[in-house]
Amino acid sequence: MNIMVVGVGGQGTLLTSRIIGKTALQAGFDVKLSEVHGMAQRGGSVVTFVRFGEKVYEPVVEEGNVDVLISFERLEAKRYAHFLKKDGVLIVNDCRIDPMTVVIGAKTYPENIIEALSKDHTVYKIDGGAIAKELGNSKVLNSVVLGLAAKHIGFSEEQWIEVLQKTVPQKTIEINTLAFKAGYEK
Repeated sequence: MNIMVVGVGGQGTLLTSRIIGKTALQAGFDVKLSEVHGMAQRGGSVVTFVRFGEKVYEPVVEEGNVDVLISFERLEAKRYAHFLKKDGVLIVNDCRIDPMTVVIGAKTYPENIIEALSKDHTVYKIDGGAIAKELGNSKVLNSVVLGLAAKHIGFSEEQWIEVLQKTVPQKTIEINTLAFKAGYEK
């Protein structure tokens, strides 16, 4: 299984990848992770790959081979959609974060990204930010999005929650669990 997680620095991309990897590892699979931080601390693109199976030899996934692409931002989904398999699944957090080129006016943010992606891919859209705010903590949007994605990756809800609770900071276990369940129910 090849999974790619993309987003903007600060959205929880790395934590999400670790939860996916640990869940697969706990289920008995060989797991490889690859993290590309880029300009993550300045709001830049963050890309991670999680691969698991009976035996995995390298962490990076080639274009056209991703089973599940999880994107925490619309433009990041567009930027990396070419990594998806023909029958792959794209999970998109319906969120807009303008890159620096848009902020300074050098480029414009594309319109109708999710609709355009839906023409060529199986897309599941979620507003993780709005759900996280409803729960009282906007920082758990990654757990909301992971909840939706988890249904397309495999493993039981209980397996996911067990690993999530062991991985997130102690003081955030309850809110991250609620966020994951909210996404899982979508």
